[in-house]
Amino acid sequence: MKLTADRPFVNPEKAARRLMEHARAFEPIQDGRIYIEKINRPMIDEDKATPAEYWAGLQHAIGQGWLEYHESGTFVRMLQPGKDLLS
Repeated sequence: MKLTADRPFVNPEKAARRLMEHARAFEPIQDGRIYIEKINRPMIDEDKATPAEYWAGLQHAIGQGWLEYHESGTFVRMLQPGKDLLS
């Protein structure tokens, strides 16, 4: 059994900051779009976050005004506070 202390992304803010790092690593396409799979795949596959941890981090980033989530669910846009976060 794994303890929650072994899970670095249990805290939604830490998960959100890691998502922002992945978003920053991707070169946005048309209108600043970042395809959602460019941030969720590395978060889940490489960082070994659970889908719930990823979703909580994404919701936190949206709530903080760091990311804008498109209603289609296919992409996000990094907003100015998110850009300033990683400067």
